[in-house]
Amino acid sequence: MIQLVNLYKSFDRQQVLKGVNLIIPKGQVTAIIGRSGGGKSVLLKHLIGLMRPDSGQVLVDGTDLCRLRGKALDAVREKFGVLFQGCALFDSLTVFDNVAFPLREKTRLPEDEVARRTMKRLEAVGLADMTHKYPAELSGGMKKRAALARALVHDPEIILFDEPTTGLDPILLNSVHRLIVDAHKRFGFTAVVVSHDIPEIFDIAQTVAMLHEGVIVEHDSPGVIMASANPVVRQFLTGASNGQTGPE
Repeated sequence: MIQLVNLYKSFDRQQVLKGVNLIIPKGQVTAIIGRSGGGKSVLLKHLIGLMRPDSGQVLVDGTDLCRLRGKALDAVREKFGVLFQGCALFDSLTVFDNVAFPLREKTRLPEDEVARRTMKRLEAVGLADMTHKYPAELSGGMKKRAALARALVHDPEIILFDEPTTGLDPILLNSVHRLIVDAHKRFGFTAVVVSHDIPEIFDIAQTVAMLHEGVIVEHDSPGVIMASANPVVRQFLTGASNGQTGPE
């Protein structure tokens, strides 16, 4: 589904990505882990074309996003849904209107079809009775559900999750992870999850990639990653399992 080839990116002479190579399998949940400030969110922005690399390729179904502009880039972006770290809901819109927003903004669907698709996704995340509420009236977990419904509403092939459980307590963390798993089973999208949640993220991912000092140092199944003898991986996993986000 997605292939990153020798991806480099610098900001003011600080090299963040130093030759990232990664294959993200179609229909699976891939977790990207690594220490804070290590470039995971930068990498995620390259996947959807919000950032362009200094060099390298971002291939989506064989098409290099780095060579696209305008409508051609927008057409590939239609394959994606995004759940942002802070949910990015519009405070002035109801839950229903937040979820309906992408359909109203990007399509010419009649309003009755917009309403049908919106309610279908709200039902899928258990918010069918919260349509009239505003974001300020929702709990943290409900906001995540609303954001996921919005990410799902246009039936994307790929969903990017940028640290979806940051700031949540363990109960809500596990609730959001179950929500991702249930939605993935139901809709079959390809998922990329940037996360600090070790070891919890290993329970929902089929593949895990660790980004360290600008490169992918290990990429395999959760079991193989957990048993890795790589000292960089061991140090990160040990620190994270002790409640840390990894070595700075």
